Amino acid sequence: MTWPRRALLPAAALVSLLAGCAAPAEQAPAAKAAPGFPYTVTNCGVKTTYQAPPKRAVTMNQHVTEIMLALGLEKSLVGTAYLDDAILPAYKKAYDTVPVLAKEYPSKEALLAANPDFVYGGYTSAFTAKDGRGRDDLRRAGIDTRLNTEYCPTGSPSVDDLYREVTEIGRTFGVPDRAATWITAARGTVAATEKRLKGVEPVSVFVYDSGDKTAFTAGGKGIGNELITRAGGRNVFADLDKPFGDAAWEQVVARKPEVVVIYDYGSTTVEQKKRRLLDDPALKDVPAIRNRRFAVLPLSDTVLGVRVPAAVDKLAAQLHPATR
Repeated sequence: MTWPRRALLPAAALVSLLAGCAAPAEQAPAAKAAPGFPYTVTNCGVKTTYQAPPKRAVTMNQHVTEIMLALGLEKSLVGTAYLDDAILPAYKKAYDTVPVLAKEYPSKEALLAANPDFVYGGYTSAFTAKDGRGRDDLRRAGIDTRLNTEYCPTGSPSVDDLYREVTEIGRTFGVPDRAATWITAARGTVAATEKRLKGVEPVSVFVYDSGDKTAFTAGGKGIGNELITRAGGRNVFADLDKPFGDAAWEQVVARKPEVVVIYDYGSTTVEQKKRRLLDDPALKDVPAIRNRRFAVLPLSDTVLGVRVPAAVDKLAAQLHPATR
């Protein structure tokens, strides 16, 4: 008996033919993109496209840590570093769940040991190239980065930049609704303070951060300058073309500030800073010193972070107590 030729196909060919006829349903489905992704953002000149939210973020500097915590992103954090003062009580419980990599900045080795996929720095110093933490160095290691926009090379940060900062972090981590909710509340706080101060005459303000031979003060390029303006003040060193810088004591005398705003942080207490100013005979005729008019803000209130709206209100109450 002679078999039909098609019945004489080799077994391997038959398997191949059957495999080619397999139903498409048996193939692995393509992975779905996370909602809102890919997302592309340019931060301080660095363009990054995110295919999905980072899962292993590290924050360096308190104000960016608090932005993450305000958006409920503590589970996305595998490390944090560098507090200037106490974390806000509302975020303390969440903060305590995040490993602290270093009291100040972690070494490159300690940072990489956390295996981050995203590093968020508050100050330019967070990404010091000589310490191996430059943004380009981290990019080559496969780690995305973001620098708080107050320290981008150009521009003078405003409250609108704070809203943009929070919006972009919300988008990066896939929680834009949380960012929008926070911004709505922040706008309400800022508007309420503005309404309360309507018609007040601004008072001249000198910020004393630190310093002995010179005064380390707030310049015109940081959010601290706008904070003073919105609180009903006028920064006497607004012409200093940087967020912070040194001024001569002779300039302080010449500009005759009516109020000294002391930034509270570190090992030098507010009382020690006051005493340094009050005991300096060169300053005795400065109106703020003669009248002992001091206001105090924690340093973390005065940088581009989630404390700013409440800090404007807090400073306004000190500059214009009659409006409380």
